[in-house]
Amino acid sequence: MAIIVQNLPVPFDRRVWLECRSLVDRGYDVTVVCPQGEGTGPSQVVDGVRILAYPAYAPGGSALGYLVEYAWSFLSTARLLRTARRDGPFDALQACNPPDIFWPIARWLRRRDGTRFVFDHHDLCPELYLSRFEGTRGAQYKGLLLLERETFRAADRVTSTNESYAAIASSRGGKPPEHVSVVRTGPDPDRLRRHEPVPDLRRGRRHLVAYLGVMGPQDGVDLALAAADVVVNRMGRDDVAFTFMGSGDSYDELVRRRDELGLADAVHLPGRVPDDFVRDVLSTADVGLCPDPLNPLNDVSTMNKTMEYMAFGLPVVAFDLRETRVSAAGAAHYVRPNDVDEYARALTSLLDDPARRSEMGRQGRERVERHLAWEHQQEGYVRVFDELVGRTADTAPLADAGA
Repeated sequence: MAIIVQNLPVPFDRRVWLECRSLVDRGYDVTVVCPQGEGTGPSQVVDGVRILAYPAYAPGGSALGYLVEYAWSFLSTARLLRTARRDGPFDALQACNPPDIFWPIARWLRRRDGTRFVFDHHDLCPELYLSRFEGTRGAQYKGLLLLERETFRAADRVTSTNESYAAIASSRGGKPPEHVSVVRTGPDPDRLRRHEPVPDLRRGRRHLVAYLGVMGPQDGVDLALAAADVVVNRMGRDDVAFTFMGSGDSYDELVRRRDELGLADAVHLPGRVPDDFVRDVLSTADVGLCPDPLNPLNDVSTMNKTMEYMAFGLPVVAFDLRETRVSAAGAAHYVRPNDVDEYARALTSLLDDPARRSEMGRQGRERVERHLAWEHQQEGYVRVFDELVGRTADTAPLADAGA
């Protein structure tokens, strides 16, 4: 079988990598087509997963830039899939969004080979557009709705990351509820767990506060930076160090703004970092930040970083969003949406209350282990493919279960 990913390389995309490993463990032959990441070549096999990658091309964050990027990705993906197909037809194809552009490939493979199509529903592209560009519901928005609708129409099954997305797959996408499965992006609690802290990461300060994730206009890292400004420059707290890990379209602007605010000593922006660095930071930190603002996308989206903080036993400070409450429950302190001053006060109150931090962290870790971990999600995910290709639970793994 084949999996298409456009917005992140594999295995860096944690959800897709968990999916790949689950399918390989079940006996499926998995090929992934994705953009190249740092240090990866055009072809490699990792843990039994064949990865075919094309050079990433992202000319900028404008609407025209995205159009060029997606055209390049579509053509590159089609070329690599055609190359991979020489080894035999695919039993199933999974496409992950954003963007919602790969349904023509799915239709072509169905006509040619009878390949079944699974849409792995990561994002709501129309809402992403409204949240990122603050646009009106004009031609671009209507175009994204059309692409989304065609993707749903082409899909035999949909795997949605939460109940809100599943509801949209049924209402806006017209999918029968029995063809939609909720598969949350649960962390691996064996791999994501607290290790020994690394005191040097606090950079001589008492507390460390962490952010992990994408840094785009809709992700709210600018609000986290504004809260750090309140904590350090207005509250006079010289005992708090911040480390914001990740990259994205807003990264350069965030570095510039940090320096304008005189926060270079307090706020570390290392960019995209290795897993070992993430582990050390989250094992040392006192609080994890989820500054995602209230907008049409974020209110109904599940944030992976929330559950990763919880896996490390970190309490979370988050704006009060619907799906964030579903994920974090009592592991987060919820703040009135988009209120930077209240966010800063909530953060410092947690830093000054170690007993509360400990209890929230315990609740978060327990919630991951009992409900959210990938081990609780993977059975339903793999069952989607077993049903589509006619495999049963007692079928022995087959080396040629799908190209």
